Amino acid sequence: MSDLDTSTSYPLHIHHHDPNAKYDPPQHLIDNAHVKSFDQYQQLYQLSVKDPEAFWSKLAEQFHWESKPTGQFLNYNFDIRKGPIYIKWLEGAKTNISYNMLDRHVKNELGNKVAFYWEGNDPGDNGKITYNELLVQVSKFANVLKKLGVNKGDRVAIYMPMIVELVICMLACARIGAVHSIVFAGFSAESLSDRILDANCCALVTADGVWRGSKLLNLKSIVDRALEICKDKGKPVDTCVVVRHLTPFENSNGVYTEDSPDECPVAKRPCTKLKISWSPERDFWWSDLMHDASEYCDPEWMDAEDPLFMLYTSGSTGKPKGVLHTVGGYMLYAVATCKYVFDLQPDDIYWCTADVGWITGHTYVCYGPLGNAVTGIIFEGTPFYPDAGRFWAVIEKYKVTKFYTAPTAIRSLMKFDDSFVTKHDRSSLKILGTVGEPINPEAWLWYHKIVGNENCAIVDTFWQTETGGHVITPLPAATKTKPGSATFPFFGIVPALLTDDGKEIVGPGEGYLVFKQPWPGIMRTVFNNHERFEITYFKKFPGYYTTGDGAKRDEEGYLWITGRIDDMVNVSGHLLSTAEVESALIEHEAVSEAASVSHPHHIKGECIYCFVTLKEGETFSDDLVKELTAAVRLKIGPFAQPDYIQNAPALPKTRSGKIMRRILRKIAVNDRDIGDTSTLADESVIDLLFKLRPKDA
Repeated sequence: MSDLDTSTSYPLHIHHHDPNAKYDPPQHLIDNAHVKSFDQYQQLYQLSVKDPEAFWSKLAEQFHWESKPTGQFLNYNFDIRKGPIYIKWLEGAKTNISYNMLDRHVKNELGNKVAFYWEGNDPGDNGKITYNELLVQVSKFANVLKKLGVNKGDRVAIYMPMIVELVICMLACARIGAVHSIVFAGFSAESLSDRILDANCCALVTADGVWRGSKLLNLKSIVDRALEICKDKGKPVDTCVVVRHLTPFENSNGVYTEDSPDECPVAKRPCTKLKISWSPERDFWWSDLMHDASEYCDPEWMDAEDPLFMLYTSGSTGKPKGVLHTVGGYMLYAVATCKYVFDLQPDDIYWCTADVGWITGHTYVCYGPLGNAVTGIIFEGTPFYPDAGRFWAVIEKYKVTKFYTAPTAIRSLMKFDDSFVTKHDRSSLKILGTVGEPINPEAWLWYHKIVGNENCAIVDTFWQTETGGHVITPLPAATKTKPGSATFPFFGIVPALLTDDGKEIVGPGEGYLVFKQPWPGIMRTVFNNHERFEITYFKKFPGYYTTGDGAKRDEEGYLWITGRIDDMVNVSGHLLSTAEVESALIEHEAVSEAASVSHPHHIKGECIYCFVTLKEGETFSDDLVKELTAAVRLKIGPFAQPDYIQNAPALPKTRSGKIMRRILRKIAVNDRDIGDTSTLADESVIDLLFKLRPKDA
């Protein structure tokens, strides 16, 4: 593709914005905010990084500690040259996170407050549970686990839909000191068995099935296959507890018959004709076990550094790694970030749309909101079912005040007419959050103007499974925001940008994003593989935690996440982030989503290969390709223009919505050896993209 003259006759349909435009915090948030100004943020921030013990011990006072720390408040080594990497906070302190999420609030007379509203897949399907009721259910299931032989330190796998029993199970594990390992209920049987085997789980908790939009998933049949694999590999799991979510009636073989009732009398939803297979010696119905379980269970007092949970995240080697978080530091950090970033107030209705199968759901559906005694929402549905107005209908229904979702969801919803949003009352909203990847400015502005009616603060949060909670984020009443920038570090976080050879970049610049000292929520190890932990996060730049992401800092100190370092392209000596190219493409009115990767080039070394998903009704054409090429050239410069732009009706994504650029790089070079695809939401996308490759690529 030859260089285009920027005076091309093709019109550029681009919504321009000023990259340095700043948005003030809404005045109505400031009066009651926990952090009311940027000056106050800076004072607290300086204390948090210079005297972590003074800062975090003050925040720790709100929790119940059975005993205080006996060792150093913080003890760590980040420098692999000086010996093994370790991080320890509040060593010797004893507590229990389940007690702090529940009993503490009940004792403070908040027992009758709603802990969660549950919103099912179908709009008419809903429920609620108070803090009192949640404590009773958690205590009962903790006793069930103990009766089944689960002990402190044992790992329990959880493979469940977004139902209240999922949170009950997490907190019950935490109450008795068992380590929960949640696997998103959408992973294949092979992926589930991999994670069960790696964690050496002694029990699995699941549900019979789940509706995801109009698609029915038989979770029990997936679990049966996974447990068969475990058995074949010599590590059978003896206990499987099943929540009866869709099949309230059973007969001898678990299959509905013609005379089965049409409606479940418990959930008041149509009965689902779902076949459930059963192994009586291994499988137990949740309801049967809970029936006569005691409503009181003493909490197991845990050391602050005891494991709380492990959560698998995909590794560059393809083998998932079990990220391990501990009780005290994670609790402190999850509750603090949730409180300050969403400026949580007692009357908030807080909704994070994430599935608890991912870290966002752990921290910002379960532990963060409960630790702050707010009312949260557990959402089983999808943004597009029964139509593209579902999110906004739920906001109107519950009068949601704080809303947290992914840029992928926002961009997908932007494709539809704005009336899907505007027909719903959103006047309750005060803060809008984004999570999972950098948000492009156009999506940020749509979120601000259409969803928030220009009346909400937007918090664009950067963090990882490994960090436990937000690490770079605005504070809603203190930070002036720039669309697309994650802004400034959270308390206790000391970021730096490094060159490839490890030199710190002072002032404006772009490089590897690293952190110089630990915060309470940082992971402690990779389960059963501490060497992998050290190599992945601490070997490349000794003395720093390496995020694996790139970032740039502007003249005012704002941080912009540029994406994974392996998503950088070096074109003729110019190091370009793929996120920058994608942002330029998405500004074109025909484009709803874009992804770009590097592609070998015989002259430049590497060039840019782009995949674009068009909005409904738009047509992919040579003219459009020329417009998009010119748009990138105009936005970034001639050196950045893509050599290839491919039509991509859909992109390969994980079930959490992250684009799998590893697969796109394979498609770009026509290499069909694409490796493990078990985490893909829709594998059929791959064949389609291979078919649509440009002839000259």
